[in-house]
Amino acid sequence: MTTSEDQAGVSRAGLLRGGLGLVAAGSLLTGTAASAQEGEHPNVRLIKDYYEAYGSGDLNRLRRFFANDIRWTIPGHHPLSGTKLGIDEVLAFFRELGKAGFRAETIFLGADGDWVVDLHRGWSTRPEGLDILWALGFRIRNRKIVEAVNFASDQHAADQFFWKAYKLAPLPGRLA
Repeated sequence: MTTSEDQAGVSRAGLLRGGLGLVAAGSLLTGTAASAQEGEHPNVRLIKDYYEAYGSGDLNRLRRFFANDIRWTIPGHHPLSGTKLGIDEVLAFFRELGKAGFRAETIFLGADGDWVVDLHRGWSTRPEGLDILWALGFRIRNRKIVEAVNFASDQHAADQFFWKAYKLAPLPGRLA
């Protein structure tokens, strides 16, 4: 079965990636893209460093970015949704994301006071199938992430993917 997207040779992921290129090009044309270090808010630098550590796949490198009382909220109705409390729960969440080969490509970071807003492309590699925009609100305290709230551009697609990728254990063992 082919869709009109297939027939036109254009996929949703391709459109998404193309749109992201337009965002980047627009920021360069309007002069809104800042150079790497020039005038950069320290919390933006912290989140850039966090994403570099995330990209390495080394969960121990992530630990240093998190406050002991971190709250990380994942919206939706799927096995990984909910609020993770403390470093161990947040790292357990990232361990599960790693099983799906999740990747992130930052598009925009902006800071105001203790908050950093992040827009990024996030996609899965195992299994392939989720490739959408995500926005996160990071609250920073004492150079640590104390809170993160994640927003999916297509929550329905995210829920479907996570249910497919993270099956619940069968009953009654799941309840034991």
